[in-house]
Amino acid sequence: MKKSRIGTAVALAAATALALTSCSGSTEPAGDDAADEAVTISDVNIVVPADPGGGWDQTGRALSQLLTEEGIVGSAPVTNVGGAGGTVGLAQLANEQNPATLMVMGLVMVGAVETNASAVRIEDMTAIARLTDEPLVVVVPADSEYDTLEDLIDDVVDKGQEVTITGGSAGGADHILAGLMLEEAGLDGAEIAEKLNYTPNSGGGEATSLILGGKVDAGISGVGEFLQHIDAGTMKALAVSSDEPVEQLTDVPTITDAGYDVVLTNWRGVIAPGDIADANREELTRIVTELHESEAWTAELETRGWADAFLTGGEFDKFLVGNVEEVTATLQNIGLVG
Repeated sequence: MKKSRIGTAVALAAATALALTSCSGSTEPAGDDAADEAVTISDVNIVVPADPGGGWDQTGRALSQLLTEEGIVGSAPVTNVGGAGGTVGLAQLANEQNPATLMVMGLVMVGAVETNASAVRIEDMTAIARLTDEPLVVVVPADSEYDTLEDLIDDVVDKGQEVTITGGSAGGADHILAGLMLEEAGLDGAEIAEKLNYTPNSGGGEATSLILGGKVDAGISGVGEFLQHIDAGTMKALAVSSDEPVEQLTDVPTITDAGYDVVLTNWRGVIAPGDIADANREELTRIVTELHESEAWTAELETRGWADAFLTGGEFDKFLVGNVEEVTATLQNIGLVG
């Protein structure tokens, strides 16, 4: 079978295909030497472009808590701006005047920009850092008739829209994973678009409620978002989307082991407004790097089950270029965008 793989593996691909503007523009007066002077940021605003309860919200609040507890900044208030896979928040970031602003984002937003035909793109913002990488997990309610991933996928192929699957925003990692699994089951893009009944949500809490309430047949999200419910026995985990079984769910097979050659990891990172000065970008990068080097952040990664995927500067720029191209092509192949 063809291998469908999206995530950190495309990190350095197609670096010249797009021009990121993360080092261009400045909040300082044009031609003023002050634009090149070092700056100190003592407080940051953290924007989570989703409703509370999901992976982005968990990431943003972990950043806020640890940045202040470690004394890296004095304050780091979190604001939630949900809607359209993060593109509502992205549009707000485009008009943000405070350069000391970090927005949580990631693979979900890359897909949402395409599916929502967003006028504001990630490439228009200032890339700061990639932070984490997390496998997804396919779950069903505890009393579901589905005991294996094959049971679920076969039913989608046979019954189409009668089988409902929920997850994050349209075009995000969860939606993409559903499409890739159906592609591996032998459906083409048009058939996937016809058969896949996917219910998107702007926050992880909404998807959880639908699954626990028996309102949908299955759900997809990051392992960290569903883990407590799997451990409690209120959800059954059918498969994880990583290369290898995850530490917290050692008895759950990978999607590949379940018979569908798909690996998809959901990365998350932070960006800043697009017109900030280089000195502000350097200071925000320093702040995030100092947090990354702390023992507290290492402990948080272990607790959450997040993999360390830290990248900054030119390496993160290159990763974004490759990821945007890869995700766009995949969305087209599986019929999620035209």
